[in-house]
Amino acid sequence: MTTRLRIMAAFALCAALASGCGGGGDSRTGATDDSGSSSAATGGKFPDTITIGYQLIPNGDLVVKHEKLLEAALGPNVKVVWKLFDSGGAVNEAIVAGGIDIGLAGSSAVARGLSTRVDYQVPWIFAVIGKAEALVVKGDKGINSVVDLKGKKVATPFASTSHYSLLAALAQVGLTDTDVTVIDAQPDAIAASWATGDIDAAYVWNPNLAKLVKSGGKVLITSEDLSKKGTTTYDLAVVTDTFATTYPNAVSIWVQQQNKAVKLIKDKPGDAAKSIAAELNISVEEAKSQLGGLIFVNAAGQAGPRYLGGGLASNLFAAAQFNKRLGKIDAVQPEERYKKAVVATFATAAAHS
Repeated sequence: MTTRLRIMAAFALCAALASGCGGGGDSRTGATDDSGSSSAATGGKFPDTITIGYQLIPNGDLVVKHEKLLEAALGPNVKVVWKLFDSGGAVNEAIVAGGIDIGLAGSSAVARGLSTRVDYQVPWIFAVIGKAEALVVKGDKGINSVVDLKGKKVATPFASTSHYSLLAALAQVGLTDTDVTVIDAQPDAIAASWATGDIDAAYVWNPNLAKLVKSGGKVLITSEDLSKKGTTTYDLAVVTDTFATTYPNAVSIWVQQQNKAVKLIKDKPGDAAKSIAAELNISVEEAKSQLGGLIFVNAAGQAGPRYLGGGLASNLFAAAQFNKRLGKIDAVQPEERYKKAVVATFATAAAHS
């Protein structure tokens, strides 16, 4: 089933089960926890529960999760539930079905979601993707360039930034996904298929990318290389419109914790790597190395015109157009749709908090 059809099916399910498709539960006024944390004591409504969809990607979200920064900031009256997802496409489906309030999805998946009228907004950029995502090939297959992929089997998670980057890499050399066999597979499944020799190449992200390289894989092109040629991808936060409108203070607090995590990554990368290593079950040195494949921007930088202040919306609109040309979505929405979905308000507030 295509991503669009899965999303529409989830919409139908959500309509049938309307009582389960709200925000994060009943509202309540803020309260101060026993330690004196007053983040949730700033007034306004707060949910009983915030449900967050995360992925195993070495970024600040894992720091926030592992160190329980959000739980400490919100206090004991708000329950934080973390749900693990394999890709942005799955996060889109969960958003539509009312399963999560906040999630992580790559920019291609977000562009597709906005194009298919998924009701969410982007308040935060987890990272600009660099060398952390790449096209890696089997070292013994005689593949020395992207052109050599013709007739080969390449795996990538559909509707992800890796999928988008793979298609861009093929397009740059005059190939399409009809010239290669593109297989839809989640990162862990890709690693398994690689080990059994069922695929010739993969476009995937860390930590599975590092596993493939360690087992003899050769990197042909990275997302950093593609960015230099005009195809930049991001790992983005999405929050449902309903949740952001009903509980803006909760979203503000969440963004503040993400900004703290970015500061830790920049100022004390070793400490951040310890949290990420624990979440990914890898060594601290591996975590530090994988952090180096992503570009992290603090709240002040994100609020500016290059990112949440304008540049990201243009990127999402362009990504939607690219996906439409390739037949991956049925239609592109008016550019204003993408502009309105990218919100700098929360990052601006976090920069001054």
